[in-house]
Amino acid sequence: MAKQYEMTEQKSTKVKVIDGIVFLLLALGAICMLFPLIYMVLSSFMTKNQILSANFSIIPDPWKFGKYTEVLQKGEFLRGIRNTLTVAFPVLLVGGFTSSLAAFSFSKLQFRGKNGAFMALLSTMMIPFAVVMIPQYVMFTKLGWTNGLLPLIIPGLFGNVSIIFFLRQNLTSIPNALAEAAKIDGCGYFRMYYSIFLPLMKGPLMTQIILWFMGIWNDYLAPTIFIQNEKWFTLQVVIRSFNSYYAVQSDYPLIMAASVISIIPTLLLFFFFQRFIIESMVVSGVKG
Repeated sequence: MAKQYEMTEQKSTKVKVIDGIVFLLLALGAICMLFPLIYMVLSSFMTKNQILSANFSIIPDPWKFGKYTEVLQKGEFLRGIRNTLTVAFPVLLVGGFTSSLAAFSFSKLQFRGKNGAFMALLSTMMIPFAVVMIPQYVMFTKLGWTNGLLPLIIPGLFGNVSIIFFLRQNLTSIPNALAEAAKIDGCGYFRMYYSIFLPLMKGPLMTQIILWFMGIWNDYLAPTIFIQNEKWFTLQVVIRSFNSYYAVQSDYPLIMAASVISIIPTLLLFFFFQRFIIESMVVSGVKG
């Protein structure tokens, strides 16, 4: 009995040691991942001389808060935010609606070729953007859209394949008997979607819209390729232009301040809508 107790205690000690090592490794990994973000925030309060100094330091000395005001006073930065929001709002509203409607159709409606159409839709996810960006650029140029934001808005209005797939998988777990009962009661397809199934996928849809907004807000490649007029540059392209212009002047605190401001909306979105994100993850885990 004493020997068995000793073996159990040794095993418990071994497990604690392994857990401690794993925790230490994960903590080091987290620090390595967060350090660039932390340094970006702190360097926005530094002076140019401190950043360019041969002696590396993290804490600003002295603290300078004027770069944020300077960034917000620049018209091109505010215009970049406005242009990004001009793209995001119609795409998220209309695109979220069309994506959820398509997911409902592929999940609960019965029509010829449904599975084939869905597989064809999913196959488009396998095509890298680099393959289609040149044909899209040629097409948008011939349509005369490259002098505005239409290349970034119009395609998104027709939905997002990833969201359609995610919501369809979410709706698949809901019994088809619910749709059949609604049909017997005389409920039309659109009313069935709006009154019954849309509330059921509110959490997953909100999660996907938040992630889609983050993608639009942080998108750099598509605006760089499709938008030729500086008047319509989105936020990330404006920050790129800041980097090109102010890096020559070694004004890195201003570039860092602009970058910090650009990440605030996504952080606020996660803070206010984290309930929907966590709820969606929990529901997906239970269904899995």
